Amino acid sequence: MTQLVKPSRLLSNMPSLFSSLFDDDWFDGDHHWLARVPAANIQEHDDAFRIELAAPGMKKQDFHIDVDQGRLTIRSEKREETKEEKEHYTRQEFSYRSFSRSFVLPDVVKADDIQAKYEGGVLQLTLPKKENARKTLKKEIAIH
Repeated sequence: MTQLVKPSRLLSNMPSLFSSLFDDDWFDGDHHWLARVPAANIQEHDDAFRIELAAPGMKKQDFHIDVDQGRLTIRSEKREETKEEKEHYTRQEFSYRSFSRSFVLPDVVKADDIQAKYEGGVLQLTLPKKENARKTLKKEIAIH
């Protein structure tokens, strides 16, 4: 599960340090092809968070998104079947892809107003912030 906002820069690096030390397969030069979870970009703006997940080759009906107890979960499942017959040769291939990715939402997110769209192979979510949580613009105060 991924936190939308990391509480501390120092502590946020610890899991990746340990993961790279213990999770890496030292005998395999490139094990990243095993990853089935799409990469995510997370942006914070004054009025909302934006999440982008790279998920090419899907359709919007392949996704299921829900919020439960402050956790945003994105799931996808896609099944395909190809069958080809030529003379005495038959080939049949199955394809199955699925993933699940969760994010812990900060209290400032208005869960009821989350919006999602899928286009160009990217799932885009907009998570609006509550009015009282929006950042105010910096204002200089003149001294008289």
